[in-house]
Amino acid sequence: MTPLKIDFISDIACPWCAVGLSSLQLALSRLGDEVDPEWVMHAFELNPQMGPEGQNIIEYIGKKYGRTPEQIAQTQAMLRERGADVGFAFGERKFVYNTFDAHRLLQWAQPKDRQLPLQMALMQAYHGDGKDVSDHRVLIEAAQSVGLDAQEAREILEGSDFADAVRADEQETQAMGIHSVPAIIFNHRYLVTGGQPAEAFEQAIRQILAQQKEGAPQ
Repeated sequence: MTPLKIDFISDIACPWCAVGLSSLQLALSRLGDEVDPEWVMHAFELNPQMGPEGQNIIEYIGKKYGRTPEQIAQTQAMLRERGADVGFAFGERKFVYNTFDAHRLLQWAQPKDRQLPLQMALMQAYHGDGKDVSDHRVLIEAAQSVGLDAQEAREILEGSDFADAVRADEQETQAMGIHSVPAIIFNHRYLVTGGQPAEAFEQAIRQILAQQKEGAPQ
């Protein structure tokens, strides 16, 4: 089994990140015992200025990307299809919400080895169930669902713990020249971007493993 470091840069609010994360997990399941993945989730905010009330998704996407309601509906249909292919079920989501506190919670979960399940729980809450992931009750529920302590999560959210860590994480990502997500870095060297199909991730990982084997000292 070969160790594989995975730095997954994403935002909870990014639907293609949900597709990409599910797709990558499917690829890893196909690789089985060939790799031993070590995950680290990194913060990226698509809408850092979003207020606590959120914004209607049609208005938000129309204003930010210049898309019509019909184009948005087509993209959402595509996302539902791509998600279904990799085991992620998109539901109806009418609003876009701020994700800063969600990223704070993910920073807290890292040393507890619960980042990956918490990320999936948050994405399911947001994209699958249409929940407000800026709502502390929703965040605490997600944390508790993956075995994290609800009271500790509540105390973190009520304060400012991990805020600096999230900002530092985002600054480091920007300094690397990453301006869109998902962005996945394997073993600190190999960058793959976008919500790729599982086959593409599997092929990329096999190539990385082969290159590492070729470059290993004899």
